[in-house]
Amino acid sequence: MTLYDNSGKAYDDWVAGIAVNALGYSDPGLTAEIQKAATGLIHTSNLYYTAPQAELATALCAKSFADRVFFTNSGTEANEGAIKFARKVAADSGVPGKTQIVHFSHAFHGRTMGSLALTPKEKYQKAFQPLMPDAVLAEFNDIASAEAAISAKTCAVFVEPVQGEGGIYDASPEFLVTLRRLCDQHGAVLVFDEVQCGMGRTGDLWAHTQSGITPDIMTLAKPLAGGLPIGAILTTEAVASHIHPGDHGSTFAGNPFVTGVAKYVLDRISQPEFLAQVTETGEYLKDRLSEINSPLVKEVRGRGLMVGLELTKDVSSVVEAGYEQGLLMVSAGVNTIRFVPPLIATKQHVDRLVERLTTILAEQA
Repeated sequence: MTLYDNSGKAYDDWVAGIAVNALGYSDPGLTAEIQKAATGLIHTSNLYYTAPQAELATALCAKSFADRVFFTNSGTEANEGAIKFARKVAADSGVPGKTQIVHFSHAFHGRTMGSLALTPKEKYQKAFQPLMPDAVLAEFNDIASAEAAISAKTCAVFVEPVQGEGGIYDASPEFLVTLRRLCDQHGAVLVFDEVQCGMGRTGDLWAHTQSGITPDIMTLAKPLAGGLPIGAILTTEAVASHIHPGDHGSTFAGNPFVTGVAKYVLDRISQPEFLAQVTETGEYLKDRLSEINSPLVKEVRGRGLMVGLELTKDVSSVVEAGYEQGLLMVSAGVNTIRFVPPLIATKQHVDRLVERLTTILAEQA
């Protein structure tokens, strides 16, 4: 959990490379796995299968709803691939004009051109217009808005089961149930973006588990290889059957070095005792943050070790003050501090965070 700057000052890290470094820093098992992987094949391109790639794909399917996996290098690439997959399913359906993709307020799906069209924030989009057409915006957690937006022209619905960049907002089970019903009704592909909220972050291996709803596609990335770049598109066979060689590809994605390390990380995180610890520490974090007696605190929300502390002010000065206190923090929107630490965080780390954060808020109230 600890990082040091070049003067030797220690910082408790509540950012984890933006929800990436799930096992923290200098984890002995992860380090050994990286060293082991480095002695074998590093890269072969996607012209050939390799054992590490196949083993990771098999494990991901065994631990999820999925039948097939396509590997990418990042979260935004995973979402770009999911857009293409959904468009291909729609094209094969023979329904004319079935090209619309529904997304939701506060969403963040990436910064490349397709994903950016599904990230409805002016500061991200304005300079890069025109964006991908047929992106239809609806209100997050608003069933009536979803019902109005999703139609026979919809090829896909993209949603984060827990929104990260947008402010740590949890999709209600009723909302996800509605999206599943509407997608089934209109022949659309339901895509769960779990790039940030997946892989144990919420205390379940997948953030959508508690809803009882499964998607047609799920995108993963951030923590999957413990800090090495990787993304993944998990799909049902019904979706995968529409994707043929040449429809999509990537030179670097799924290379044996990264997938070998990712298999180790997935095995570690998916252990029941590991997930139970995430849940317990996450609940303790929410409880302790709620105890902070400050007029600046508006709301604490989130699940597992994906928690937002909303303040009545811009949080940038709080994040900045954290450096002096030996805390690394990051915002989610203007008024919310996002806590997405390594999943190995303990109650002792939480106590130290709350003590230092209380001091910062008292100074700024």
